[in-house]
Amino acid sequence: MTVMDKINSQTRTIMNAILDQEPLNYIEAAGLYGIVAQGRFNVALLQVMYNHAHDPELKALIKEAINHHTEMTIEEAEDKLLDSDGHTPAFHLVKRNLHDSPVNIPDDARMSDQEIAIAVGTMAKAAQTTVLTALHSSYQLDVALMYRKALDHGLDFDYRLLQLMLSRGWLPHLTKISH
Repeated sequence: MTVMDKINSQTRTIMNAILDQEPLNYIEAAGLYGIVAQGRFNVALLQVMYNHAHDPELKALIKEAINHHTEMTIEEAEDKLLDSDGHTPAFHLVKRNLHDSPVNIPDDARMSDQEIAIAVGTMAKAAQTTVLTALHSSYQLDVALMYRKALDHGLDFDYRLLQLMLSRGWLPHLTKISH
């Protein structure tokens, strides 16, 4: 996206916020509700994985996934729902402390760093698919732009996770088909 495209995008967002005060439609509201509900669960799961992880770079990526991707997207989705007199999910899950030093969990009871990285990558891909689907169902420009920003950040995150997995040898080896 060029600088001019970004300027045009922001201008449309401002004009939409000023002139278009239409409430969310049912599809948009349901999509945002689902993003909040699943996001809250994902945060709880990521917190557990963070505490199981030993690799410092993996821990840093998981913390980023919690703070700069999942929680930010949840907050933006909640704001959009509340601005349109919608409801947010009534449940909240327990917030766990993030332990920077390894927690004493027996090896047979904790996930390995490879398993954690694969799980986080799988979660990221599922989240990107969900966000892309919600983006295609959005009519409100500010909602679509929120999704596009989340998708852009998610794809960048997934690339960095993949690079870490490559450097650590954590990617499963898939045999090639020979003819």
